[in-house]
Amino acid sequence: MSNKIKKVINTKPFYFILGALIFGTIGVSAATYFPSNDVIYDNTESGLTSTNVQGAIDELYDVCKTSTSISIGNQTINIVTSGDGLYFDEYEGRYMYKGANPNNYLKFNNELWRIISIEPDKTIKIILNDRMGTRAFDSSTNNNWTRPATLNTYLNSTYYNDFNSTAQQQIDYHDFNIGPTYLDYDLGTIIKNEKKEKWVGNIALITVSEYIRANSNTAQCNSNELISRNDDICKKTNWVHQITYNGYEACWTLTIPEDSSRYVYIIGRYDGAISSEYAWDANNGILYFHPVLYLKSDVKITKGNGSKSNPFVVN
Repeated sequence: MSNKIKKVINTKPFYFILGALIFGTIGVSAATYFPSNDVIYDNTESGLTSTNVQGAIDELYDVCKTSTSISIGNQTINIVTSGDGLYFDEYEGRYMYKGANPNNYLKFNNELWRIISIEPDKTIKIILNDRMGTRAFDSSTNNNWTRPATLNTYLNSTYYNDFNSTAQQQIDYHDFNIGPTYLDYDLGTIIKNEKKEKWVGNIALITVSEYIRANSNTAQCNSNELISRNDDICKKTNWVHQITYNGYEACWTLTIPEDSSRYVYIIGRYDGAISSEYAWDANNGILYFHPVLYLKSDVKITKGNGSKSNPFVVN
């Protein structure tokens, strides 16, 4: 289903922001404008009813939200609205795995990974299932990932070089959200703040908002405050918590506090809530990390149903 936007501009000032939403997996493609009333939406080829630009955007959103399945590397995956599985993410228009143990296991570079999300650009964001050894976020007194941080250098040189050549070609050189935020904001604001700053590279870490959104119990676990209040419940419905928590151990995220150049948010210590730690503190061998990367949109996935015993396999 293709869509056309027809611009009709008169002599008065005209300002617009161009945005693109591409959902190739369900055949929806749209170029959307946020203009003055001088822009008319031409719906002759879209199959939609609205001639108003915002109305057209809303209709396309509803099409994506109500889709029952998408394709991941030639594999058809059903979209769910409860329990463990792949959900439509209303915040960013991506698809995210939620729940205690969804079937999002994927074998890549002869290692077991988990799929975090399917992005609007059709790249596949994944996280290593097993934690890696203890390392400081940065060996100095700074939490700036782009400086670069010690962990950034390790992941994008030593660790990246350990991938075989085929796997390296399948990794997308992608932007990662690294904007600072406070944890007491609502989830939408945390996501917005994380997106204010970006870093482009091969490998990084999971963000705070992605950790929160991995929980299928959105009623009780949709913020750090709710997670803290309902720890016994929330830690049982979040697969990221399952792979990052082991007693007193914790793992680094890519997100930092707004008011500090020293702290970095961590997940997994004590309970399901998010806390923080000094960037340079490996804390006596209890601060681990899980590499995160994007697979290119054209990768092919064969075999498997996504379970741990029968994972998807990157061809």
